[in-house]
Amino acid sequence: MQSAAERLASLTESERAAALSQLTDQEAKALLTDWRGFLARPEQVAPEGDWDIWCVLAGRGFGKTESGAQWVKEQVAAGAQSIALIAETQKDLEEVMVARILKVCPEAKARFKPVRISWPNGAQALGYNGTEPNQLRGPEFDTAWVDELAKYRYARETWDMLQFGLRLGDHPKVCVTTTPRPTELIKAIVAGQEGRVHVTRGSTLDNKANLAKSFIKKVYDRYAGTRLGRQELNAEILGDLPGALWSQKDIDAYREGVAPELERTVVAIDPAVTNTEDSDEHGIVACGRASDQTGYVIEDGSISGSPMDWAKQAIAMYHKHKADAIVAEVNNGGDMIAHTIRAVAPNVNVIEVRATKGKHVRAEPIAALYAQGRVRHVGHFPELENQMTQFTNEGYQGEDSPDRADSLVWAMSELFPDMVDTVPDASKFNIGRRGGGGWLGA
Repeated sequence: MQSAAERLASLTESERAAALSQLTDQEAKALLTDWRGFLARPEQVAPEGDWDIWCVLAGRGFGKTESGAQWVKEQVAAGAQSIALIAETQKDLEEVMVARILKVCPEAKARFKPVRISWPNGAQALGYNGTEPNQLRGPEFDTAWVDELAKYRYARETWDMLQFGLRLGDHPKVCVTTTPRPTELIKAIVAGQEGRVHVTRGSTLDNKANLAKSFIKKVYDRYAGTRLGRQELNAEILGDLPGALWSQKDIDAYREGVAPELERTVVAIDPAVTNTEDSDEHGIVACGRASDQTGYVIEDGSISGSPMDWAKQAIAMYHKHKADAIVAEVNNGGDMIAHTIRAVAPNVNVIEVRATKGKHVRAEPIAALYAQGRVRHVGHFPELENQMTQFTNEGYQGEDSPDRADSLVWAMSELFPDMVDTVPDASKFNIGRRGGGGWLGA
């Protein structure tokens, strides 16, 4: 499954020289831009056939972005005139999608704010992001490239708005390039429920010839065989873990597009212990409670960085959502946590909390709220939900620290103190017990 370029590179120097000697200088130069015939691996090339969606589900480093950009180039050459480019964020749109298209289409010209790429033949591509689905109301297209769809906060809303705009030409087509996650939309696309689909699957190792050996060794030494590795490297769409406290299906069932008026809102922080390249993220999640005693997850602002970085982020979210308090776990930072926050904003209300039970024990009452249908996610939070669905009644099964999920638990515990103080009947919520140990040993 190698490309012709990879096969040529694998030859000895004398063999390469012999092969290239059969070409004219002009022919050899043309190879540098020959995507289908020389540069691409077979699975990176758009398939033949009567499909509506080409869905490239592949691991990190597979070459998905290159496939998408080259497909756009081919569509323009074939007569496409109105193209939608959709990324998770505006930053990803500009720095990933637009940058790669300009690299493979040097004749194209781009402008920003708003993003627009123009080709000499009159074709135009307009840029959008997955945080503002209503941007797609009104425009119409014959072609669309959607990158990293599984990560969008408003994936379903963005996708649905795009479908209404794909109404030009004889047969509008979409290329979706993404590392998969078990979201409702990704599963629906793969199952053919969103249109006639051709699914291309691939792993990180498919492109190992073009990736740093140190990168390959590092990620496979650390993640090969793990759940995260199966998803991010092998591009598997994973099902729920046995005994998981949360299921993706249940989270999806109660998802909302917008939150109602909230009577109380908090921002919770689970700060990492260290601040190095390999440190865990600082979990920062904003949640609210409505008057009907329903909880809402309204933002996951988790970041990496210094204590000052997470303090500024939490305070920004505090003001953005008009929160009542910042709930901060102080097990590892002690007085430093509140001091750091108040150094930036002296008048912020800080509630310090200390963990006296294991993470999964603290999580169980909050998981019971979800089982009752009393918590809704406003949009999608892929990283947070990935951590949530790896909490089981035997502990956290994911890699590293469940910083985002832990922040969620602290926020909901503050909003629903009666739920935390009262031990529910575990049998009602499919939450297990350990023999004779009470609420999972709590």
